[in-house]
Amino acid sequence: MGVGTGDMTGTRHASEDGVQLVLHGVDHTARPTWKLNETVEFYRDILGLPLVHAISARGWGPPGHHDFLHFFFDAGKGATIAFFYYIGSERPERYVPEEHHFYFATHTAWAVETEDQLIQWKETLENRGIKVSPYTKHEILESIYFTDPNGYPVEITRRLRETELIDEVDARLTIQAALEIETECREAGRLMPDIDTVWRRKAKLVDAYRESA
Repeated sequence: MGVGTGDMTGTRHASEDGVQLVLHGVDHTARPTWKLNETVEFYRDILGLPLVHAISARGWGPPGHHDFLHFFFDAGKGATIAFFYYIGSERPERYVPEEHHFYFATHTAWAVETEDQLIQWKETLENRGIKVSPYTKHEILESIYFTDPNGYPVEITRRLRETELIDEVDARLTIQAALEIETECREAGRLMPDIDTVWRRKAKLVDAYRESA
């Protein structure tokens, strides 16, 4: 499978070998930074997250790999927020932040447990001079958003409820509808037109599901 090609040739499905792989949460996220001072100040001094680990190394792996620092901030329950600082490098154009939903789609949501904790995060960050979004409720989550000095979006979120069986069924039917339409559109050489197309296909799948239930 090539990097970023989408080529699934030679891969096997989990149902074929009977091995159930299990994850136990997030260990760390990692992103590059070209703003060492600002990143450390933001996460350690403004957010107040402890700096708990740092790796300093000569370049390794492929030719041209820069010497680097790899440092980690505590994000709770064993998870960390990590950054790579590639010594002597300049930020490539493709890593420059942009005001577009494609860019902001890549982010990590860090969890708090209660509404009071979410309110505390928003009010405290604003008192510390950070611009924070309004509270946003999206189905099972409520979140706030802000950006770090690198332009990376950060989400702080709380669960409004746990997922149930009906959520799993709904997810399966939604994605099945979208997969079918994407396949048809690829074969026809066009893009998926809109969400209404997905909803109409999903409605047919829901009817079939009800009949078989």
